[in-house]
Amino acid sequence: MRLGCCASMIAPERDPVGIGSLESAVRAGFDYIELSLAHLAACSEASFRELVARVAGSGVHCETCNNFFPPHVRLTGRGADRGAALTYADLAMGRAARLGVQAIVLGSSGAKNVPDGFSLDEARGQLLRLLEGLGPLADGHGVTIVLEPISRPEANFVNLAAEALALAREAAHPRIQLLVDYYHLANESESPDIIAEAGAALRHVHFATPGQRGFPTEWEPGFDVFFGALGRARYAGRLSIEAYTSDFARDGARSLQVLRRELPRFGLT
Repeated sequence: MRLGCCASMIAPERDPVGIGSLESAVRAGFDYIELSLAHLAACSEASFRELVARVAGSGVHCETCNNFFPPHVRLTGRGADRGAALTYADLAMGRAARLGVQAIVLGSSGAKNVPDGFSLDEARGQLLRLLEGLGPLADGHGVTIVLEPISRPEANFVNLAAEALALAREAAHPRIQLLVDYYHLANESESPDIIAEAGAALRHVHFATPGQRGFPTEWEPGFDVFFGALGRARYAGRLSIEAYTSDFARDGARSLQVLRRELPRFGLT
């Protein structure tokens, strides 16, 4: 299993892209880095070229991106504009492809949350129609979109992995798949059995400790059930630590030590 980190979580106010943590991630021993696509898409062309060169010279690739849609690109509600969302997505995925990204996380609660008074059923239809348009675009750019369920109160829509899996299956496109996030799964008290149900649709994993959403610097007994489910499913994809820390150099390195020590017990190597 390849282990990465969502660098945009390290210092979100001063470095929303996450590129400032690149060299620290390399020193800690991460296999790859996950950057914020919404912020990458907003970069000037010159800044983006510099970023691509910096990543290319670091020895660690940006294999995944989170934060697909910025909040102002509305995906649900009366202000949703499917055409505008697809135009933005085409630009963003083009940049991701230039960076070598293979999977893009569609959580984007700010863009996806359903406005007060708007029908949840109608919002689901809007999101499904968007996914049906995103699949062919993703295919053209050679990337896969993974749907991320986000727990309450951060999100009011698609809170469960089971809901995201159902949407991915209805979209019926090989470039639309599923992400499972342990932090959100635990917050919603959703069973890790969804991992077995998802099977090959599970293409990416996020991980953080419940509660404070921290780095897993110590092994907790509750982790066994989650990683046991991944092991039984023979999951062989990526896992990104998507967590907050005030000392990335310390917590990143320690978390990698803990995970690399414990994961072989579950057949995850």
